[in-house]
Amino acid sequence: MSKGREGPAAGGGAAAAAVLLRYLQEQNRPYSAQDAFGNLQREHGLGKAAVVKALEQLAQQGRIREKAYGKQKIYFADQEQLPAASDVELRGLDGEITALSAKVQALQQSCRQMEAELKDLNSSMTTPELARETEELRKDCASYTEKLERIKSATNHVTPEEKEKVCSEQKLYCKEWRRRKRMATELLEAILEGYPKSKKQFFEEVGIETDEDHNVTLPAAP
Repeated sequence: MSKGREGPAAGGGAAAAAVLLRYLQEQNRPYSAQDAFGNLQREHGLGKAAVVKALEQLAQQGRIREKAYGKQKIYFADQEQLPAASDVELRGLDGEITALSAKVQALQQSCRQMEAELKDLNSSMTTPELARETEELRKDCASYTEKLERIKSATNHVTPEEKEKVCSEQKLYCKEWRRRKRMATELLEAILEGYPKSKKQFFEEVGIETDEDHNVTLPAAP
């Protein structure tokens, strides 16, 4: 009874091994058991367990090569068992490689150009956005034009003489402000030399408020 059960299993295993060996030799590239199973299950009806077992047996028999990457194993055709290519075939392959390399370079250049164009398009305004921006600018222009006309038609313009007078008075007041602030600072420093508490406490007791307390800045001297 046991022999009757082993016959189909052995035959199925041999069939799976033959399919996998032929596939690896034809493709001549590495595959994991999962990849091989995914590529062959529909056409050949192979189960994953059968694929794993067949690949392990082929590797043990030396008919294919096996290489482990961590927990995963990769299987590929034994290059020594493949027929050697003739000089004509090698030259043909070299020509194909050269042509494909040129094609890849051309495609890469085209991709870079399209990426640059896409970047420009993504950073550009859309037509509705441009229309809204244009409308906002028109409103701004109309507002500024109206404001300019009001300024031009006003009768209370400052004459150059009046402007010069205001500037001179500002300089005079700033100069006096600076002089009085210096005098007050020198006087307070003299008092604080004999004062037992801090400068802050002294100002609080006396009720002194500084320019800094009110965020006031003395204009720079011209």
